[in-house]
Amino acid sequence: MPFVRLDKLITDTGLCSRSQARDWVRQGRVSVNGAVVTDPSQKIDSAAALCLDGRPVDAGGHLYVMLHKPAGLLTAARDARKPTVLDAMPEAWKRRGLFPVGRLDKDTTGLLLLTDDGTFAHRVISPKSHVSKLYEAAVAGTPTPEDVEAFREGIVLKDGTRCLPAGLEICGEGIVRVEIFEGKYHQIKRMLASRNLPVLELHRLRIGGLWLDEKLSPGEYRLLTEEEIETIQQGLLSK
Repeated sequence: MPFVRLDKLITDTGLCSRSQARDWVRQGRVSVNGAVVTDPSQKIDSAAALCLDGRPVDAGGHLYVMLHKPAGLLTAARDARKPTVLDAMPEAWKRRGLFPVGRLDKDTTGLLLLTDDGTFAHRVISPKSHVSKLYEAAVAGTPTPEDVEAFREGIVLKDGTRCLPAGLEICGEGIVRVEIFEGKYHQIKRMLASRNLPVLELHRLRIGGLWLDEKLSPGEYRLLTEEEIETIQQGLLSK
């Protein structure tokens, strides 16, 4: 396999500029095959395992990103008038064709995945995969055990659409958690509205077995770890 300068190898991933790559290496943030390397000019096997801050970086592979989506951003690759979740990403990542996996409403916050891997994204959002998503909602009204049972049986929306059985957990006064296994338009809001529990705030906590990193503030993001990618992949393979 060809040997390449470490700073060039990092730059080729699309993560950053050449000068940023040099700074990261000198700061001791980059490891090669498990060993920290601090010389940006060191020649590295292009097939070597690179990690930035302990998270894998694959020059020949795909990007898998966790974003703590704040309110106010559209879940879209681009919009001529309004800011999107892609505007929160580094330019180098956008140039690699990064896009959101599924969608969250503009006012909904929480866990959102972005990737440049179309096959991965399709499998996560496909109804056939039945990947669960867990949300926490603040609602107007008082949820009851009858609401829990209605979710368990499968909510029928006002337009006649039948939803798959879902989980509803009452967490306190006006706070519920909802687990769904599909992704219909405005589904959580419409399901709760059908039970006279209009949503005031909505936050996604989990996709499959992957939880939102509590260390990420709204608007912050990071690459998924190998273990997190495997968690998602294993969940898909088990379907």
